[in-house]
Amino acid sequence: MTPGLALFYGGMVRTKNVLAMLMNNFWCMGIVSVLWAAGVYSLAFSGKGELIGNLDLGWLSGALHTPATGLEGLTIPPFAFMAFQLMFAIITPALITGAITDRIRWAAWAWFVPLWLLLVYTPIAHWVFSPSGWLFKEGALDFAGGTVVHINAGIAALAAVIVLGKRKGWPAYPMPPHNLPLTLIGAGILWFGWFGFNAGSALAGNELAATALVNTHMAAAAALCSWLLVERIRGGHATTLGAASGLVAGLVAITPCAGFVGGMSPIYIGLIAGAVCALAVGLKNKFGYDDSLDVVGVHLVGGIIGSLLVGVFADTAYNGAGADGLVESGTFDLLGKQVLAVGATLLWSGLLTAAILLVLKKVLPKGIRVSEEDEDTGLDLTQHSETGYALDRV
Repeated sequence: MTPGLALFYGGMVRTKNVLAMLMNNFWCMGIVSVLWAAGVYSLAFSGKGELIGNLDLGWLSGALHTPATGLEGLTIPPFAFMAFQLMFAIITPALITGAITDRIRWAAWAWFVPLWLLLVYTPIAHWVFSPSGWLFKEGALDFAGGTVVHINAGIAALAAVIVLGKRKGWPAYPMPPHNLPLTLIGAGILWFGWFGFNAGSALAGNELAATALVNTHMAAAAALCSWLLVERIRGGHATTLGAASGLVAGLVAITPCAGFVGGMSPIYIGLIAGAVCALAVGLKNKFGYDDSLDVVGVHLVGGIIGSLLVGVFADTAYNGAGADGLVESGTFDLLGKQVLAVGATLLWSGLLTAAILLVLKKVLPKGIRVSEEDEDTGLDLTQHSETGYALDRV
């Protein structure tokens, strides 16, 4: 999924920054993988602590012979679980790149990712996904990462753009996507890859996995339609960028719900997410934060919508390990637990992300942002000494 995300984002930036965007995503694939094996996986998924795990599985020592999930009756190969969760850990910081494109220094990003993985992602993953985590014990439901991935990355993106500041010329000068076909290819890869993301979270090839897969597809399709409807009403045109953004908004919103709902619920969730996120992307102009590729409007808002709607539409008829939401139970019990999980994620990730960037701003010799001259030239040349397109050589 991360290469698909790189293409999705890469098509939306300007030509002079496309390689920098791809590089930022691929750096996550490299450094996160190494740190995951070194001890981050162990901190996220081992031990009995409610706030963080331990290093018993550091360097994957003993991981092959340790039950993978900690859930009674659910056994899969431990290395399969480790690798599956690694994909979540990789894509979460990669999502942040869409908000801070065109202006963050490569050295700053290279340092930010490991620090953020250790201090932000790992504790939240432990709270929500580990059976010993405090939010797991509270009964908050997150099937595949609405809080851990999307709200986490979305609020981190908002904190990052506030610390970094706006791109030069924004919003006075338009900065349109340079390659929408590339963005649509990336969106298609994401749509397909999300089936593994959500259906795979059943951790088995069973009816629950099939339900999650169908729910994922229906939510994405519904959100695509409602986003385009909002565009059509608001501006008179349905755009390809809107279609791509809409389907991703639906995928984001269904992520926490995928294995807990069924029937028409995923379509309702998708319709709500597509319409609300289409409106939410305009908040950056109203409030003046430069979220370059709408990470806040899609992932933060979509993640909150999905996480809260678990508390509305969850139905134990589809997953007995879950709980009934407002529609089935007539009570706000589960919804209250979802609000707690959303609030805890927002607070921890937002504050820690800002703190990490402020520290890096102080300690890195050149700070975290490129100079205005480098921004004008583009990050491809100034940060990586390459260009994405060499048409003069054709």
